[in-house]
Amino acid sequence: MIPTLQQLDLKAKRIFLRVDYNVPIHGGKVGEPHRIDSTLPTLNFILPLAKSVLIASHLGRPGGKRDPKYSLAPVREYLQGKLSQPVVLAPDCVGAEVDRLIAEPGSKIILLENLRFHKEEEANDAVFSRALASLADVYINDAFGAAHRAHASVSGMVRFFEARGVGFLMQKEIEYLGQLLTDPQRPFWALLGGAKVSDKIGVIENLLPKLDGVLIGGGMAYTFLRAKNIAVGKSLLEEEHLSVAQDIMSQAEKKGVRLLLPSDHVVAKDLKGTDEPATVDEIPPGLMGLDIGPKTAAHYARELSQAKSVLWNGPMGVFEDERFFHGTQTLASALSQSGAVSIVAGGDTVAAVRQAGVENKITHLSTGGGATLEFLEGKKLPGIEALESA
Repeated sequence: MIPTLQQLDLKAKRIFLRVDYNVPIHGGKVGEPHRIDSTLPTLNFILPLAKSVLIASHLGRPGGKRDPKYSLAPVREYLQGKLSQPVVLAPDCVGAEVDRLIAEPGSKIILLENLRFHKEEEANDAVFSRALASLADVYINDAFGAAHRAHASVSGMVRFFEARGVGFLMQKEIEYLGQLLTDPQRPFWALLGGAKVSDKIGVIENLLPKLDGVLIGGGMAYTFLRAKNIAVGKSLLEEEHLSVAQDIMSQAEKKGVRLLLPSDHVVAKDLKGTDEPATVDEIPPGLMGLDIGPKTAAHYARELSQAKSVLWNGPMGVFEDERFFHGTQTLASALSQSGAVSIVAGGDTVAAVRQAGVENKITHLSTGGGATLEFLEGKKLPGIEALESA
């Protein structure tokens, strides 16, 4: 078992808190703060106990070198506002200047500069791992979104700590996602959308024996429909995965899992045009499906109302455009009223749920993208493995 915050001695200790603050930055400000906000319960628990808290994260892909565009300065500003106490941005994440800053009296909350300014982070370099570990007494991982990366701050440094554990966010992710894999409340439905079948193959195959049904929408639906020889016009299509879609449908039928596909669609010539979208049952040449239609949305909503567990990954259409938001909005509303244990995963899906204004009625908004998918595929995540075996 991985120790939780309540099981660790944090009093007067220097805490190294690995978080995932890899958030969108627009005009020097944090654009979407969900990942930051999700760590606030952990920080609010630690701060009254700890001598100091060193918060560590990556941001973007700076390529192992310092780049002001990827500085965590906007994150520091946002975090300080949420915590209502000073947060100091360190000039680096290791080195003499960081050591001096930590030693200064009153340095309570220090946000280390972007870990990926050092190529050794992604290389899981042992010397870099030891340097990071030397900064603190206790290691806490609350970065589920990075748990699938075998990087220095996620797995390499963990072995240098006797006191180590997970924050509240990581604990919630493991518990809720783990429940779907081991003992979901039934009926258990997966609502899958987004652009590509290829992104979801592993998840579908691993979850299929546990599911009662699958509702498919978004761009990936057109690969499934085309695999059934249904016309999809010029909709998004993964030709190379038609056989995979056929195989998944065959497996679902053999296992008695209901797999539902859209029966109507909201279409347009393209996303750039201003032409009025149309609703069709079959997509003619020259048009592309950009949202599930109202009949499909109503049908899917009825199915969700009977579910006890729901995993949702991937919006039902191009939700960023109000013309193609109806399907996603309808299902977000249905899920929020269903009473099911509802888990929403993936940045776009979380954003869509927030756009629909129902985020507070969802059981758990996962902060992981690739990490969530790999966990649900049944893979071992390096960030979790390191805590289990260190």
